[in-house]
Amino acid sequence: MKILALIGSPRKGGNTDTLVGHILKGWTSRGHTYEKLYLYDHEICPCADCRRCKRGDCVCTINDGMQEIYPKVEAADVIIFGTPIYWYGPTGKMKLLIDRLRPFIATGRLKGKRALIVAPSEEGPKACGPLIEMLRRSFDYLGMELAGRVLAKAYEKAEVAEDQEELKRAYDLGASLGSSIG
Repeated sequence: MKILALIGSPRKGGNTDTLVGHILKGWTSRGHTYEKLYLYDHEICPCADCRRCKRGDCVCTINDGMQEIYPKVEAADVIIFGTPIYWYGPTGKMKLLIDRLRPFIATGRLKGKRALIVAPSEEGPKACGPLIEMLRRSFDYLGMELAGRVLAKAYEKAEVAEDQEELKRAYDLGASLGSSIG
């Protein structure tokens, strides 16, 4: 079984990356594999609403980093959507990626996959409601199951690394998810 971790934070080693890393440690403790992608390392253009992804072979024709990401999303059993909260929503890169998942509406190739949300916020979990609702609705539309979330209070780079309770929660989520799939 495989997780694809999509990191929508521009900070490598930051709070989002740290929390996702602990989920992945729990996941690999069950013998499963993963791949981690930093979205800021990929050019992701906005959806042009050309609707070509709804016709014929149902593929996006924009030639950018999503062409590398699409097969990885399709091959994963579980997808982590990790993003810090920016104005009560995801980062721009994460939103671009979500918009570009449109081909999977037509193909149904994400149906049954599980999704996790990792979202640190300066204000803590109470600020994550709009993001959770947006992603939950997106997952429903794609036929995915929201299998868990880690919503932490953290702002300064790597601040969450000092919160042992939050790190344990992330690890335990990865371990429990790994045992429930494999």
